[in-house]
Amino acid sequence: MRIIGGERRGRLLTAPPGQTTRPTADRVRQALFDMLLHAPWGGRDLLDGVQVLDAFAGTGALGLESLSRGAAFCRFFETDRSALHALRSNIADCRMEERSRVTSADVTKAARTDTPASLIFLDPPYRRNLPALALTALHRGGWIAPDALIVAETAADEPCPVDEQRLLAGRRHGAAHLWIWREN
Repeated sequence: MRIIGGERRGRLLTAPPGQTTRPTADRVRQALFDMLLHAPWGGRDLLDGVQVLDAFAGTGALGLESLSRGAAFCRFFETDRSALHALRSNIADCRMEERSRVTSADVTKAARTDTPASLIFLDPPYRRNLPALALTALHRGGWIAPDALIVAETAADEPCPVDEQRLLAGRRHGAAHLWIWREN
């Protein structure tokens, strides 16, 4: 697993041993960032200088990819100890400490913030309805900027986490399904 593009392109990322953390595959991340940059609703302004939230961060691959491609700052939420160790190591290896903050807490119980994110990644464990629970907590805590772009990864057989009429894109990639929409 590695950073696909931007200033840290090619940097290897570590993942914790075992099956607890399911990192987004390089090819899926590539497809996702291609959509973010090249879709009719996408463009550089989705990444350049924005605040990012990588919920259920695991290795931090999505947030670190965003930082490598021009995001200003990323807040990472993770609870698993081995994933936290890998996440902190990956942030340090990418020299992104100044542009990152790791919160060892359950994002479904996120405290209030004064710095909402305009790009939010939800990549939770599958089949637990966690995208909906996280969105409720993030709205309540002020984490979601007006018109924020939300990217959720679910199992391919899980239903869409929002009303499908709000979707900008939905793509299946093997066992995963990516859902992208704007949050109002």
